[in-house]
Amino acid sequence: MTTLTRYADQLIRNRRAVRAFRPDPVPDETLRAVFSLAGAAPSNSNTQPWQVEVVSGAARDRLAETLLAAHARGAVSTDFPYRDDLYSGTYAQRRREAGAAMYAALGIGRDDHEARAAYDAESLRFYGAPHVAFLFLPPNAEARMAADLGMYGQTLLLALAAHGIASCPQGLLSFYADTVREALGVRDRKLLFGVSFGYADPSAPVNDITVPRAELAETTRFHS
Repeated sequence: MTTLTRYADQLIRNRRAVRAFRPDPVPDETLRAVFSLAGAAPSNSNTQPWQVEVVSGAARDRLAETLLAAHARGAVSTDFPYRDDLYSGTYAQRRREAGAAMYAALGIGRDDHEARAAYDAESLRFYGAPHVAFLFLPPNAEARMAADLGMYGQTLLLALAAHGIASCPQGLLSFYADTVREALGVRDRKLLFGVSFGYADPSAPVNDITVPRAELAETTRFHS
């Protein structure tokens, strides 16, 4: 295994969703380097359909309070459909196992629905991360463009990790698309998801959880 291969292996396998951050901001120069690198992501015919809004400082604090208020009002608005039964069978089981590991690390019981709901609401404060990026697509975007943005998102997560920056992709942030658009002055874009990021809090047990990955044979077939 070459040095480059070993580094790539460690970078990809060690990246994880972090849900507790230190308040220290990422330097502006580093932010620009990361998002410039993420822009090298592939896309269909090099269309690069993403538009990214990075929110920090006082704007980040105002947005967190605005999102919490929208959540309290039940002002849900999504650009891409979501259903509770979207995941079934094996996929639902994996989801349950990941959730169980997270809530166990937080000390929240399986049947403590009130505490679980409160934690979900607090995630709208971006888990304490000093920065959050919102990933938008053009107003006519459908599944094809969403795939492009997915590739951009993964590239962004790895670029952050390469710079020692922790992150957490958050689908829940897209449940308040109208609220986010209004707060950021975005008029003609669809919101797919957000990414909270900063430096991980090493003392938080929730950052120590690991989730199993499917064996290669479960997900991949090789034809020859």
